Amino acid sequence: MEIIKGIAQLKSLVAQAREAKKSIGLVPTMGALHAGHISLVNRCVAENEVCVVSVFVNPTQFNDKSDLAAYPRTPEQDAAMLEKAGCDIVFMPEVEEMYPEPDTRQFAFGALEQVMEGPYRPGHFNGVAQIVSKLFYAVEPDLAYFGEKDFQQVAIIREMVKQLQLPVKIVSCPIVREADGLAMSSRNQRLNEEERKKSVLISKYLFESRTFAGEKSLAETKAFVEENIGKVDIFRLDYFEIVDGYTLQPVKNWEDADYVVGCIAVFCGPVRLIDNIIYKS
Repeated sequence: MEIIKGIAQLKSLVAQAREAKKSIGLVPTMGALHAGHISLVNRCVAENEVCVVSVFVNPTQFNDKSDLAAYPRTPEQDAAMLEKAGCDIVFMPEVEEMYPEPDTRQFAFGALEQVMEGPYRPGHFNGVAQIVSKLFYAVEPDLAYFGEKDFQQVAIIREMVKQLQLPVKIVSCPIVREADGLAMSSRNQRLNEEERKKSVLISKYLFESRTFAGEKSLAETKAFVEENIGKVDIFRLDYFEIVDGYTLQPVKNWEDADYVVGCIAVFCGPVRLIDNIIYKS
């Protein structure tokens, strides 16, 4: 496994692999890796001859500077986990390498970015598109892997690929959960003991709400989640939306879409957690 910091060296290694007619997969991450990330890496290794993993905390997707400063960084642990998983190339650039000058590109994702995370994190998806497109241009992967915990992000990246006409296939992978059901996230490391204990209630109420599908109305299901989350003293709900899984627009009835997903964002103490559940696919 090679650990590199420069884009030029990354492009050189990728070019050698491409000359050898090897397929290339990419897993973009912000580090602080956990089993969820490694599940993406495992799939990338299984489906490609060369696995590239980027580890970079991207500043342009943080609208809250304190959130950026608090984001966990564990580069040595990340490298050890990636080597064990069979990764071939780890790209760990500094901010100056990715942004030698400000990236002034502005992406427009229409209705996809105007719901859920969009109003709460202005500029977030533009920053995601900036860094992911930079990585795609540098690596030119055949396949790129993203976790479905960031459900809206996957839809945004698919749209970006379409807009830029990039020859990469986006592979979305199921959420990996802790034994108690909490969706794995690097942010979980920031939870204290009480917060970690209560954080499992997010997935608990999502799973319980799934039993409502077909028995209760969509409005009743939405109210069930919102009311139960509201009863937890350390929770603050940003949103819970039940949406069309393709357009991300809210639906009013179960029959309104073939693919229906419930997406949630909750502050557990000071830590903002997101999760989702598929009601209908």
